[in-house]
Amino acid sequence: MRKLADSTKFSIAALLFMIGLSIYARHYFMLISDKKDYYAKQNTTNYYNSAKPPATSSDTTEQPSGQSAPQPETNTPAPLPDKAYLKVPFLVQAPFAVWDDLHQEACEEASLIMVKHYIKGTTITSSDSGDKEIINLVNYVENHGYKIDVTVAELNQIAKSYYGLKTGRVKTNATVDDIKREITAGKPVIIPAAGKLLPNPNFRAGGPLYHMLVVKGYDENGFITNDPGTRKGEDFHYKFDDLYNALHDWNPQNILEGQKAYLVFD
Repeated sequence: MRKLADSTKFSIAALLFMIGLSIYARHYFMLISDKKDYYAKQNTTNYYNSAKPPATSSDTTEQPSGQSAPQPETNTPAPLPDKAYLKVPFLVQAPFAVWDDLHQEACEEASLIMVKHYIKGTTITSSDSGDKEIINLVNYVENHGYKIDVTVAELNQIAKSYYGLKTGRVKTNATVDDIKREITAGKPVIIPAAGKLLPNPNFRAGGPLYHMLVVKGYDENGFITNDPGTRKGEDFHYKFDDLYNALHDWNPQNILEGQKAYLVFD
């Protein structure tokens, strides 16, 4: 009986030991799990707090590797070439050297006729055909209420109604570089001028009070023109400053107060 009692006591002790060991193991693994969750949360929070700090007003956008940050746009025009030249057919405003009242005032018409042929890709076949074009255009201008002298804006209206040229553009406050840029873009420029300021030795009596001519190129020496005021006007050179100083649109009160303007066709 004593042996049985001792055996029973041993079994009960063993059972209590196993129960205690089970309870201890459970608490141990729960503690380990809680610690893992704690450190995982801490590491996650630390990563976002350290790897991506709050943006400030001084932050800049990081560019991909090998790429530079975009630069602000500028309106700096492209550099101009040293020279340019357009093949514009030439027409003197008095093809037969008859400087009567009609032909003396036909510089606007002759200038427009030259540019019209350039735009349409045609030529002036003879002095006779050129003279007929001038006379017909002068008559049209007079019959439609225009005065002897017209502004470049009025010449643009005439070009539209008579020739159907609808892309005319009057540029005001023009500069030398503006004229150059039109030429390099393939557009001859019709220039209104105070004729007395144009240093052309071929003019009679020092030149007309008001004049028009075509600028068709430029080089290191100045502008290359088709000046209809003289039979020697084809490829006539004017220095840049000389032509620019004479650039004045028609002003009946004072030609020298006429604005710096020209006419081109886009």
